[in-house]
Amino acid sequence: MFFLNLSLPEFLAVLGSLSAGVVALYLLDRMRKIHTVATLRFFAAAEKAPVLKHRRKLQQPWSLLLQLISLLLLLLAIAQLRFGSPARASRDHVLILDSSAWMAARTGQTRMIDQARAAARSYVRLLPASDRVMVVRADVLATPVTLFESDRQKINQAIDQTQPGAAPLSIQEALDFAQQAQRLHSQRPGEIVFVGAGRVSGDKAPSLSTPPNLRTIPINGPSEHFGFRKVSVRRSFTDTDTWEVFVAVKNYGAKARSVPLGVQFGGAPVGTRRFDLKAGAEENATFRFKTRAAGWLEARLITQDAFQQDDRAVLELPARKLLPVTVYSTEPDLLRPVFTAIPGVQATFRPPASYDANIHDGIVLLDRFSPPAPPAVDSIWMEPPPNKSPIAVRNTEKKVKLKNWRADHPLGAGLRAKDLEFQNAEVFQVQTGDIALAESDAGALIVARPGKPKTVVFGFHPVRSGMKYELTTPLLFANILRWMAPDIFRSWELTAGSAGTVDVELESETNPSTIHVVTEDGKPLPFTVEGRTLRFFSGAAGIVRVLTGDRELVYSLTLPQPGDIVWTSSSAKHGLPGRSPAQPSSTDIWPWLALLGSLGLLTDWILFGRKQGGAAAAPHTLHRLPWRKAS
Repeated sequence: MFFLNLSLPEFLAVLGSLSAGVVALYLLDRMRKIHTVATLRFFAAAEKAPVLKHRRKLQQPWSLLLQLISLLLLLLAIAQLRFGSPARASRDHVLILDSSAWMAARTGQTRMIDQARAAARSYVRLLPASDRVMVVRADVLATPVTLFESDRQKINQAIDQTQPGAAPLSIQEALDFAQQAQRLHSQRPGEIVFVGAGRVSGDKAPSLSTPPNLRTIPINGPSEHFGFRKVSVRRSFTDTDTWEVFVAVKNYGAKARSVPLGVQFGGAPVGTRRFDLKAGAEENATFRFKTRAAGWLEARLITQDAFQQDDRAVLELPARKLLPVTVYSTEPDLLRPVFTAIPGVQATFRPPASYDANIHDGIVLLDRFSPPAPPAVDSIWMEPPPNKSPIAVRNTEKKVKLKNWRADHPLGAGLRAKDLEFQNAEVFQVQTGDIALAESDAGALIVARPGKPKTVVFGFHPVRSGMKYELTTPLLFANILRWMAPDIFRSWELTAGSAGTVDVELESETNPSTIHVVTEDGKPLPFTVEGRTLRFFSGAAGIVRVLTGDRELVYSLTLPQPGDIVWTSSSAKHGLPGRSPAQPSSTDIWPWLALLGSLGLLTDWILFGRKQGGAAAAPHTLHRLPWRKAS
């Protein structure tokens, strides 16, 4: 006989406190009696006040005894008094269900997750009714579905609702979570049971540590399988209209296989390839195709196997946009080579007389003239008339030398040319918020003004001066166009991969404050940067965008990874346990104790409680008696 919820000192302390309180209430309870007399004239004044001595005695000892017994029974029910030995009490088990992507594979017409659920239900049926079970779903994360629960209906419901996800299995995280749950929340730890295929990455299996109370119920799946390891698409560095496709395929089986591959864009074939894969081998293939249109790129392995989720990958490619630039100049041939050298720009040259103030797209360049109305879009002004310049001209200088560039701003990135001399140059008056891009001893020669619209004003003509033959000139205009329309010059790279931890190789060491990692609905994801490696984690399938300056990397985490090897533990118990003839159990009698305690309190109220109410009501009826004259 033992207590499940309270220790013996705790039980005695609570029982003693409550019993003392009840007895004290009975000793202090004295009912006042009301006596009716004829008149106060017949009372004689006493010379000395009588001394009254009240003896403390119990008015209703049987009521007190009944209440104390009922209180004892209710407290025993709260403490969960059980018959048996504490060594034979119920245990708390953790049931880990493999919910990784590989559990969607089929053996015949049955999915592996269906076999795992059946095995989990069989294990629960073999447990004693008093044992409690926590159900945990394991893929790249360990997700508890229930607390330690003895209700078999809730446990079976959690098992039946388990479905395979899109992430690989991380068995070590699941085992660590189970051990921590038993250490913090278990009354008497039982077994940690893993039910599933147990396919893990080959580089993590040797470092796995298993708990001593582990039991595994393996679910055997297909042995021959192949699928995509990675599908990646990016724009070519030499031709921005060309996409480069990278495909990696692996044979997970023990036999050599010949696997055909087909790649399509918008339903049109882009490339085909046949992989002759040895057992456990992985091969790559690359394709190139040219398009400016947006569309869907699909890579498919043209065959059938037991796990088809990694036989197909789909990526949405963005359209190649061109930046329209309208140049108003009397000498268009001077500026034509500058804009043709910048990819992604569609320049249109017009005379100043045909100026249109209603242009609402792209960028407008004004070469040495001021229009009657300023442009409604971003604009570049070159040697504007001093009295009509959008940025005030302080003075005009002769033989001006350029001394330095604003190197800490994206507008001045990569600009190194110095000591360039201009015959005539306008020097601008810089206001708060303006960006002095190029400066001389006399003052600012190129000024950029942020806002809507953005404006850049040159105090000199770069092509009519010594800058005509400098590499700085096309780079300067490229920086200005990128500052005004950053999306046009954004480089794209799209990758189909698996959920979990993703490592991104950056082009250079980047300030983390300029990096943004967001989900498809715009929510930020935490990340770390170590050198040129960015790392983030996503536990569910979806789209994640990584923005680093003018580079955007899109990760479609929808391509599941089944794992390289099947994990087994030689120190763990295997299979379903056998039912022992002497199962660890004990008899629980707290419902009967609670019932008897409640009946005792009810009996006390019926036998003793109602009488007090009747006695107290009697004096109130005395005022109805008729008055009599004293004789």
